[in-house]
Amino acid sequence: MRLHLCRTIAAAAFVVLSGAAFADVTVSQSNDPSSLMGEQFTSLFGAEHDAVNAMPEAQLSALAIGPSLEAHGAGAKVIDYSDDWLARLPAPTGDQEWDCLRRAVYFESRGESIQGEFAVAEVVLNRVDSPDYPKSVCGVVEARGHGACAFSWVCDAFSDDMRDPVARDRAGRIARVMLDGAPRTLTLGATYFHTRWVRPDWGPVVQTAAIGAHIFYRSQFASLP
Repeated sequence: MRLHLCRTIAAAAFVVLSGAAFADVTVSQSNDPSSLMGEQFTSLFGAEHDAVNAMPEAQLSALAIGPSLEAHGAGAKVIDYSDDWLARLPAPTGDQEWDCLRRAVYFESRGESIQGEFAVAEVVLNRVDSPDYPKSVCGVVEARGHGACAFSWVCDAFSDDMRDPVARDRAGRIARVMLDGAPRTLTLGATYFHTRWVRPDWGPVVQTAAIGAHIFYRSQFASLP
């Protein structure tokens, strides 16, 4: 097993050690540079072999297998848009900002694909980052102006109780992941979205994505994230 692992990570060890190995190499004045190169590579691979053999078994295994998705935790740098991945994360908790974001995800995109729900969370957080909107999640979600609410569920006459436990848990997990700094790669900086069966007039906007029942836009004058 140890020999197999040594071979598996030989290339990685070569890269790590090459800087140190060549630091002491001077330019040869020989007319046969291949001879010196052979000696250098022999020395280099010998150093690599010694370094690999000195590593603990657990470290060798970790290098050979690579990091798991679970290792990323809630602040994942890579998102696997699946229920299985979300379920492996710790049970979500949070403050009022988290609650506002999970409610936005729940009421605006419940029944959409996971990508569709993440996309709604992206829009809320993109607005928080924009100078044109309130600087908090709750401020964005609860914003009102021109006789309307930014998000229709805030002002409608229906209950705001999240009665679907499965959808509520998913929304909470998505909100936690996004608030913890996961990348926003689905909507390309969108700060607007609408369902496919309406046509609001938002002035000069650029469509950035279409996911499920929603179409996403950003201002024509906004820079790419």
